[in-house]
Amino acid sequence: MEEEQKIKIGITQGDVNGIGYEMILKTLSEPDICEHFTAIIYGSPKAAAYHRKMLNIQNFSINSIKEAQEAHPKRVNIVTSGDDNIHVEIGKKSQFAEEAANIALNTAKADLEAGKIDALVCAPMNGNALSNKGLKLYISNKLKIGVVAENVAFANVAQYISTERIADAIRIIDKTLKQDFTIRRPRIAVLSLNPEGQTGETEENIIAPAINAVSDEKIYAMGPYTADALFGNGDAYKFDAVLAMYYDQGVAPLKALASDNGAIFTAGIDNIITAPINGVEYSIAGQDVAPCDSFRNALYLAIDTYRNRKNNKELAANPMLTHINNETERNA
Repeated sequence: MEEEQKIKIGITQGDVNGIGYEMILKTLSEPDICEHFTAIIYGSPKAAAYHRKMLNIQNFSINSIKEAQEAHPKRVNIVTSGDDNIHVEIGKKSQFAEEAANIALNTAKADLEAGKIDALVCAPMNGNALSNKGLKLYISNKLKIGVVAENVAFANVAQYISTERIADAIRIIDKTLKQDFTIRRPRIAVLSLNPEGQTGETEENIIAPAINAVSDEKIYAMGPYTADALFGNGDAYKFDAVLAMYYDQGVAPLKALASDNGAIFTAGIDNIITAPINGVEYSIAGQDVAPCDSFRNALYLAIDTYRNRKNNKELAANPMLTHINNETERNA
């Protein structure tokens, strides 16, 4: 791959007292992992050096730059974001670490908006690193879970969900499965609010009408299914995505099944933003035991999404390519 064609992936440092830098440094120090993309960390070079020394990562250096445009395509780069003299207190929650995480995040998002980087991977931090817009998809190797009432207290879930919100969430999931995951005719399972034996008015008067509304738009959404039945008998794997009504209903099963491998993707926005499913994990920070699979999968997810969107744009711009692609799929 030509150097000028390498994808530029921004990576925020997250909470410097948590496992963020451990996941970042371990992953980026793996042989050949940066062969097809340019890594640009947003954070503190001194904090990165502190973690590298603590983890005893050998033969690995970071190129300190002032702006993303200066990134060296064959090295791991870091843009100094905020005060580089931040004090690292491994395993402790601190206001200074949270402020530094937010500065790095805001700097990276500004560069993403300006087109200086192609996608962004956010290391764990306290608070919401992903966009407040769009809809979060929690992704494992076999499951993709969207949530209607994402940041809503459980007591308020029933009042929050509506036919319009559910229908909009289904539309976003359908579009992102086609655009970002190249699934031509996605099948989406929609969960009920209530468990087996308790379904009734909400399912009949709110959820079912949302499913019917999008079905008229040729979106293949089915349900509502109770969560225990869908996940318990393995039917969830028959669908391309599942829409849960609230966080624990959908994400708890995914975390139980995916362990530390899951990643988070923001659907329904123009920019590509992903994150590992792990939290800051203060209890294991600095012990050289942090799992890196989730961060690595978030990184690959960002790269794959960028490539899929680029390919889809090229197909849309050339009707003949689209025709050939469709014929190939029919004959496969």
